[in-house]
Amino acid sequence: TAAPTGFSPDGTRILVSSDLSGTSQLYRLDEEQLAAAPVSPEGLAQLTAMPEPVGGGYLPTDDRLLVATDVGGNERHQLYLIADDVAQPVAGEDGLEPVVVDPDHIHRPGGVTRDGRLLAYSTNRRNGTDFDVVVRDLASGDEETVHDRGGWAGAAGFSPDGRILAISELTERPGDNRVHLLDRTTGERTELAPHPDAPASVGSPSWYPDARRYLFSHGVAAEFAAVHRGEVGSDATEVVFDPGWDAGAALDWTGSTLLVVWNEDGYSRARLLDPDTYEVRTEVPLPGAGVAGGWRFSRDGRYLTYAFSSALVPGDAWRYDTRTGELLRLTRSPNDVDPAGFVAPELVRFHSFDGESIPAFVYRPSRPTSRRAPVVVVIHGGPESQYRPSFAPLTQYLLAQGFAVVAPNVRGSTGYGKRYEHLDDVDRRLDSVADLAALHDWVASTDDLDPDRCALYGGSYGGYMVLAGLALQPDRWAAGVDIVGISSLVTFLENTSPYRRRFREREYGSLEHDRDLLVAASPITHIDQVRAPLFIIHGANDPRVPLSEAEQVHEVVRRNGVRSELLVYDDEGHGLAKLANRIDAYPRVAAFLHDVLDA
Repeated sequence: TAAPTGFSPDGTRILVSSDLSGTSQLYRLDEEQLAAAPVSPEGLAQLTAMPEPVGGGYLPTDDRLLVATDVGGNERHQLYLIADDVAQPVAGEDGLEPVVVDPDHIHRPGGVTRDGRLLAYSTNRRNGTDFDVVVRDLASGDEETVHDRGGWAGAAGFSPDGRILAISELTERPGDNRVHLLDRTTGERTELAPHPDAPASVGSPSWYPDARRYLFSHGVAAEFAAVHRGEVGSDATEVVFDPGWDAGAALDWTGSTLLVVWNEDGYSRARLLDPDTYEVRTEVPLPGAGVAGGWRFSRDGRYLTYAFSSALVPGDAWRYDTRTGELLRLTRSPNDVDPAGFVAPELVRFHSFDGESIPAFVYRPSRPTSRRAPVVVVIHGGPESQYRPSFAPLTQYLLAQGFAVVAPNVRGSTGYGKRYEHLDDVDRRLDSVADLAALHDWVASTDDLDPDRCALYGGSYGGYMVLAGLALQPDRWAAGVDIVGISSLVTFLENTSPYRRRFREREYGSLEHDRDLLVAASPITHIDQVRAPLFIIHGANDPRVPLSEAEQVHEVVRRNGVRSELLVYDDEGHGLAKLANRIDAYPRVAAFLHDVLDA
């Protein structure tokens, strides 16, 4: 797959992230290559060849890239600079210019001023737990800590003149954050869309060139986040765009074009508006029904790049010309599989135990047989997340082998409004597990899906759902595949990285006040009821869900005489980031499912 990550300052080069080498690395697409587009990433200038995934983008004023990378999936990212004209791809420290390096702590970039002088980033180096926001002079190395109030905070971009820095903070309430505008000259802070009485999501500002007006999204006193316009020094805001789904917006540097994007039932939509009148100029064309992201304007606002993928189209980079309306596919990533065999999903809704309507994407195998198809239920992580119909190699792999795949967005998922997102908070945790039972009932009601051959598959919180489903609904599920999942909410909170504990407690409940609830909702508490075979995958360096979560459930299930396999990767963290490991793991998963489900 490939995705654009930004334009060079002069607009003649586009930075592309691709996992062609097995991990996400950075490549450069030059202007003269556009005539031959789409181009395979193999034909682009490769800028990095690190053993770990690398992310980054151009500085605003020169051809250097600010990049971030970690070690072995430990998520302790360090920040470096590299040139975009390297003779050989940067494969080690020799080609990196350190910017912020402290291997024991995390550093997250949060914006560079338009003159290229100042970098804002957040870090937990003060005490390993709380994230402070720091502004660094890239030339002198001088730093100033501008936010150290504790908790989880991040820089969210500068105003065009560099005077104001947006800072986003998570609060103790699930699904809630605050955004402040910090005036660096006076120290004054102004909160965007204050909401003391109820949780809400507030987005980062996108600025007009006058550094006075800005656009941002929020869902205060509303089910969905709409786009609003505000002005420095005024508490008044006005609604710019409200499609009835979660929406976001971005202005180009010149302030001539306003992009609005929204998530409609999992599918991406985008439109260009006049930034002053908000009148619609045009729909931004997408290559199909799928998911787009990583939107980037060129400096002059003419070109708009984005990444797109769907069930039928693996992820690649696209460019839209806002003047001519031309849509150009920039990259075509190598693919040895005939896309004619890919399957698109059907969006269905089923009712759960309390009448709640639960959406799910249903993929049916392309080769129907006289026998009802075995089913793999894919559950997303989060839980503050959403399964969306982008390209999923494992899904298409399973479909080609005769499995059906059903991907539900159980209660607690984002994308369906604030009420739905909070239906699984704290003491309602097991209500989301009950949605799985309702899904099983829906499978049984179909003519072509086999309720006796249903497996659960999920990663992270999805792994928790797999284990909870097997333990609490043992008569329904024939197998489970748990990837970096939580087996005990208690030991998970006790052993996860300290900087994550408070963040996760706001969703699951606290060790201090809600221990009994945490115990009751933990799969390990009910593990003796598990009868279905279990396949577990985990990264040894996982900073979020420790390896011990996999080891303890594997030991108990196996001791009870139930088949359990544990696959640990020493060079991975929270998931499988390396292609070699995915190639090793996923055929084993498929073989396990074939064996257990007799597919």
